[in-house]
Amino acid sequence: MTPRMLIASALLSTMSRLTSNFPIFIMHRQSMVNQLKAIALVLFVSACATKADSKPAPESPNAFTAAAVSSGDTPPALTEANPGQSANAGNSGFNVTAEDSQRAPNELGHIPVVEYHLIVDKDAQYSRDREHFARDLEFIYQKGYRPVTISQLLDRKINLPRGLSPIVFVFDDASPSQFRYIEKNGQLEIDPTSGIGIWLAFRKKHPDWTNNAVFCMLSGAAAGRSFFGDKGIEGQKSEWRHKKVQFLHDQGFELCNHTLWHATLSKYSDAVVQEQIARGQLAIDSAVPGYKVRTFALPLGVWPKNRALAKSGSWTDPKTHAVTRYNNEAILEVSGGPTKSPYDPTFNPLSITRIEVIGEQMQHTLEAMDKNGTRYVSDGDPSKVARPPLAGNK
Repeated sequence: MTPRMLIASALLSTMSRLTSNFPIFIMHRQSMVNQLKAIALVLFVSACATKADSKPAPESPNAFTAAAVSSGDTPPALTEANPGQSANAGNSGFNVTAEDSQRAPNELGHIPVVEYHLIVDKDAQYSRDREHFARDLEFIYQKGYRPVTISQLLDRKINLPRGLSPIVFVFDDASPSQFRYIEKNGQLEIDPTSGIGIWLAFRKKHPDWTNNAVFCMLSGAAAGRSFFGDKGIEGQKSEWRHKKVQFLHDQGFELCNHTLWHATLSKYSDAVVQEQIARGQLAIDSAVPGYKVRTFALPLGVWPKNRALAKSGSWTDPKTHAVTRYNNEAILEVSGGPTKSPYDPTFNPLSITRIEVIGEQMQHTLEAMDKNGTRYVSDGDPSKVARPPLAGNK
């Protein structure tokens, strides 16, 4: 028993003896006795409540994470009902380190939109070594960045705790190296050496790393760049294409249009430009019926002669006469560096700049943003926009 419980018990015992042995005393001092009894009862109840409140904390705040990892399933999405991924978890389950919490909020800062193509066995202009890609994810995570989608920028829903920063991952072209299946005994498994396999493995290690990435897809290009592989290229069957797109959608990734077969739009007529974009959107709708495509990535970053057609237009199927219309809310350039915050009055969603992941360019850019104070840093309060600290007050 706790000291408080012992005191309460002694008082109750004393009151009992008084009432049984000294009836005359009770007649004249009943009020005082009742008060003492009340105090004793309060002490006893308080002691019991204190004990209950001070029970040991659960063994691990990561119980659901461990279960998810051991079962091989994708960890649960981060929600208010799923808090606490680690001992240092911030709001909504995000892991926030002491270094993260020291960053001055700046929600007018720049946001890196990083651009990947092939995930293979070597680094080149349009390819990333698999191990290097895995190191990229770890580097970005340790720098206090967490992934968001283009749609989140458009909607201004960058819900990160104070001290963390948003980063947008964009995977262009829908090559088999980004998403590859392995068939075993009639069952399909994600190839752990493909881009999505590496991503999901990283997420098991860091459950606050959400599936907020953007896949800008081709649906009819050569070399298997048709919804992540077809015609046996890299062992990928054509009938798996829609299954892959559906999986990405179901897991929370954003689907983005990159035209039908990566046409350099400046070379073609207005009619061909609209056909390329409209049929790219139509293909996504065939895989995920009713999906609203909001983002379009310019092939090679080249605009059509009529720039307005990159945003909106239509195409009529010559066989069925069905009309497909498109109206893109965001257009991705191929380069240009970190993009502006959606809270910046000069932010232009129809010209979102990106960082091509070549060599160590992305790492150098993130380091420079820290050094010159241009990094977007969340204040953790969605009701207001944190402005950068004044010079001399950092």
